[in-house]
Amino acid sequence: MTPLYIVVLAAGQGKRMNSALPKVLQPLAAKPLLTHVLQTAQELDPDKVIVVYGHGGETVRASFAERDLTWVHQAEQKGTGHALAQALPHLPAQGVVLVLYGDVPLLQSHTLEQLIQPAHDALVLLTQHIPEPGGYGRILRDDRQQVIGIREEKDASIQEKQIHEVNTGIMAMPIEHVSHWLERLTCANAQGEYYLTDIVASAVADGVVVHTAQPTYDWEALGINDKRQLARLEGIWQRHQSEVLLGSGVTIADPDRLTLRGTVTCGQDVMLDVGVILEGNVILEDGVTIGPYCVLKNCKIGTGTVVQAYTHVEGAQLGAGNRVGPYARIRPGTITQQAVHLGNFVEVKNCTIDQASKANHLTYLGDSSIGARVNVGAGTITCNYDGVNKHRTQIGDDVFIGSDTQLVAPVTVEAGATIGAGSTIVRTAPADQLTLSRSRQLTVPHWKRPLKK
Repeated sequence: MTPLYIVVLAAGQGKRMNSALPKVLQPLAAKPLLTHVLQTAQELDPDKVIVVYGHGGETVRASFAERDLTWVHQAEQKGTGHALAQALPHLPAQGVVLVLYGDVPLLQSHTLEQLIQPAHDALVLLTQHIPEPGGYGRILRDDRQQVIGIREEKDASIQEKQIHEVNTGIMAMPIEHVSHWLERLTCANAQGEYYLTDIVASAVADGVVVHTAQPTYDWEALGINDKRQLARLEGIWQRHQSEVLLGSGVTIADPDRLTLRGTVTCGQDVMLDVGVILEGNVILEDGVTIGPYCVLKNCKIGTGTVVQAYTHVEGAQLGAGNRVGPYARIRPGTITQQAVHLGNFVEVKNCTIDQASKANHLTYLGDSSIGARVNVGAGTITCNYDGVNKHRTQIGDDVFIGSDTQLVAPVTVEAGATIGAGSTIVRTAPADQLTLSRSRQLTVPHWKRPLKK
């Protein structure tokens, strides 16, 4: 198998972004543009990935410190041909080199495979036919429809500007030709730069066949230069992901108002209402319903569970048949079993909750182990933090906790215990007994409200 080397050109400054953040670190679907490019590159199983960087270089490198990448600095930005030349010392004598761009984030690996396969002995360009080609380099063909060159927009004649087949900049080629093709480049053009596209003429002159391939989707090769284009691609990508989910059988109330910032795995008959945001790795089992404007991040939702409107679930595992929300917040470390109810304005953090337990209103449960069939009354608070350390609360099976109770951890409520409303519990509440702690009720006779003077 021919060795594959991928060079990602990521040195652009991105002035039109009007941002202190380097262009390739601008977020698309909550990930930097360059992350999208590198993930696609890795899907191709390359022998090496080389990133040519420039503006904001140290920030860019630091963002990908854990990846196995070869970094090459382009001190002066003299065009795409000059950028590729910086990577030459890191390329072997034989193999295929694929050139990608750090600001073209949506290319699909199956599209790039079309370029790689014939590139062991040919120059292969990714081209596209678009109705309004303004701003793109045009593909020049001879009478036999063979590619003979690429003309950049600023250097094109009036006749050449009528061509609708454009260059995307993505190409693959045999490494053995790259060095002498780059040596022939000149900067005799309107921009005064070394265009990588000019190697097409060198390939033709050397008798190397120039092939073309087209992207599967018309949006794959779109680049980003400003925030408008970034927003446009965000919308395109979100809609594409919605279409994939719809094709797998997920019901989506409004595909244009679903936001996916990671990966989601869905069972059968999953329903997503409007405004849902899915982040990180989300697993939704059969029959799950997610209400409007919920945010789910790195979580698993069990079969038949209903998450009601405006609920946030992060880093949690919800069991089957749960009912959560509306306006609930389920935080990392929470694991529930089947038929658990967590209602409106309930916050749960780092808790295990056994089957059929309920906290239906206005409650904070933190760092707690809660048994089965427990009823937690409205306004209950586990006081888990002493100002320095967190402490756990243990609640056994079949416990009833009255409203407005404070459980001061570390504390245990044994199985079957009942806690009277308004209590502050600081010691173990014995099993099957009523425990309460409240001030004596006092009525003051003959008392009158003060009157305004």
